[in-house]
Amino acid sequence: MKSVATTTVAAADSAGRFPTQSDLESVQGSLQRANARLEAAEKLAAGLENVTREAGDTVFKKFPYLREAGQAGENQTKVDKCYRDIKHYLRLINYSLVVGGTGPLDEWGIAGQREVYRALNLPTAPYVAAMEYTRDRACAPRDMSSQALVEFRSYLDYLINSLS
Repeated sequence: MKSVATTTVAAADSAGRFPTQSDLESVQGSLQRANARLEAAEKLAAGLENVTREAGDTVFKKFPYLREAGQAGENQTKVDKCYRDIKHYLRLINYSLVVGGTGPLDEWGIAGQREVYRALNLPTAPYVAAMEYTRDRACAPRDMSSQALVEFRSYLDYLINSLS
């Protein structure tokens, strides 16, 4: 799994050099933000069910056509799968917060997603809306500290951009 440290070392190695001062400063910055990331991961894990439900409910309100015949939420089984996917993305964000890098999102959530969604005729806009809702609803200090919120939102934005 990729983290800032493993990515930095791998990049230097593939370039046939030792990590530069800039590389080391990047790793050090990541380590300094570790407490905030871990706080965000802990808060997300504790509220995962509620966050998933709220995001999914918002999506089905914003895109009511999804419940129509032939759409992604035409029956309860498909609706449950939509909620499952939202929860999966949030869990991957949690893992990314813990490792301090986008590796879990890249490897288990983003790689191949467009092809899968295209093959299954699933729109990505609802997932983007779910992540945007989650990003915009979270606030400090109610949900987590300001720095933890910055870390959490950075991974949400990364996922939103990949789905867009």
